[in-house]
Amino acid sequence: MNEVLLSAKGLGVKRSNRWLIKDVDISLEAGQITTVIGPNGAGKSTLVRSLLSLIKPSCGNIEAVKGLRIGYMPQKLKLEDTLPLTVARFLDLGRHKMHQLTPELWHTLLHECRAEKLLDRPMQQLSGGETQRVLLLRAVLRKPHLLVLDEPVQGVDVTGQVSLYNLIGQVRNILGCGILMVSHDLHLVMAATDQVICLNQHICCSGHPEQVSQDPAFTDLFGHQGASNLALYNHQHNHHHTSHGEIIAGEHHKDCNHG
Repeated sequence: MNEVLLSAKGLGVKRSNRWLIKDVDISLEAGQITTVIGPNGAGKSTLVRSLLSLIKPSCGNIEAVKGLRIGYMPQKLKLEDTLPLTVARFLDLGRHKMHQLTPELWHTLLHECRAEKLLDRPMQQLSGGETQRVLLLRAVLRKPHLLVLDEPVQGVDVTGQVSLYNLIGQVRNILGCGILMVSHDLHLVMAATDQVICLNQHICCSGHPEQVSQDPAFTDLFGHQGASNLALYNHQHNHHHTSHGEIIAGEHHKDCNHG
């Protein structure tokens, strides 16, 4: 088991006599990508804001490892059209946080995000995919232990989504960080994660993507068509899993990539 970076037990947020989330247990581990999926209004943003200590929960406990560094990538970036801000300048705004990155690591991430040729471009002229890659790059300036990505593929076409999900996996591998990814879109998300949490005010189901995709609660939440159109998690291996997604003893293979 990897190191637990951040966990919550019995987390609940109540506003105006209504529970936005209730009885949520979550554990985020180093090297693991956890994706929270659910329909609009399911409480995904409330959960993230609670975990980031931006709002005070009504009940429950949150524990984090000492000195936890968190990188955050927002859903959207709103910039004034008249603000002369290049990509390089935008990244420079967070340079004082870069003390954790070596020059070699910085250039590696810059290359992986394909941002070298974007540095002199105005932020307002970037495509959706380019903007998301720059936002991801800025989120890793502090070499975070935990990277929180809120709807990271929003405004990106399908081809760009595949590329961005691959990039997120590469960043995880380079930094060894844990990743919490939030999405309301099922498309491709299962192929890019190690653990799935289906949220609808409470946790309907959770676990390994193959396990969750077959859970009746998953079908109840997204419907038969939504579940059948899902791009399922798959990877090359020569072993089998238990119903909990664990590798059956004696069948571990070195080429299997698990968080």
